[in-house]
Amino acid sequence: MLAGTAPARLAAVAAAGDAAAAAAAAADPVPPDPVPPDPVPPDPVPEVSIDRLCAEIGASTATIAGLAGQPDLTAAVPTCPDWTLRELAIHVGRAHRWAAEIVSTRSAEFIPFRSVPDGKFPAEPAERAAWLRAGADRLIGAVRGAGGDPVWAFGEMRPASFWARRMAHETAVHRADAELAAGRVPDLDPALAADAIDEWLCFLSGPIYGRPDPRADALPPGRSLHVHATDDGLAGAGEWTVRADPAGVTVSGGHDKGDVAVRGPAARLLLVLLRRLPADDPSVQVIGDAATLSRWLERTPL
Repeated sequence: MLAGTAPARLAAVAAAGDAAAAAAAAADPVPPDPVPPDPVPPDPVPEVSIDRLCAEIGASTATIAGLAGQPDLTAAVPTCPDWTLRELAIHVGRAHRWAAEIVSTRSAEFIPFRSVPDGKFPAEPAERAAWLRAGADRLIGAVRGAGGDPVWAFGEMRPASFWARRMAHETAVHRADAELAAGRVPDLDPALAADAIDEWLCFLSGPIYGRPDPRADALPPGRSLHVHATDDGLAGAGEWTVRADPAGVTVSGGHDKGDVAVRGPAARLLLVLLRRLPADDPSVQVIGDAATLSRWLERTPL
């Protein structure tokens, strides 16, 4: 559900008559399941609590809502190619409603974007913030009500808490997109940013929904990438090593060495890995084979 992405982005699908978001609708990356997915074992207990994830959904949505209330939303979002602030706001509001519909109905299969109710972005600037907050509230209520019930999650059945985590990170990164477009410096919570890095390296950048693993092309066999978040308090939860061999790609936690290491605050690392900031951002240090990192970033778009 991140803009400009294949696995992560929820395509911004236009409601009937909403031409402004139509361009984003054509790239919907999530086709209907050919058959209902088989259940899979529940996820481990997430490192970040449901309360904290839900709070992030609400807080980041409030920031986006504040920017979406201005009359002119035609400003480009540099980190989301071909999107304006209007399309970013539409995307976030519809993504929340889409995830809420999956969770609240305990759906075992993909739900088309166009079937989700209340997807029309308000024409009146004064109504836009309330529309965005209502979508976030609907999602938060659905996740809390579902508990650990299994729901559809990109071709698998996972606990409803999956969508709290997915949408917390989705919304936080799009909040950063909106703030960067407005000339602000995003300030993401280190623990949440580290959890978003974990989700990206271990799941979203991988072979979800039956596709070939993009990481296998991004990291040549025998090569490795180490990511190290330097924030105090993260300890071992802030390091990952991605390795590629002929059998496939693996991601492990903890301190290690790679052919290239990228280190810095978790919030900045996340934005670098998601190509919101360049790898030469002053707050980030690249050690070792920079070409390996460049190839990884080039071939794992979000």
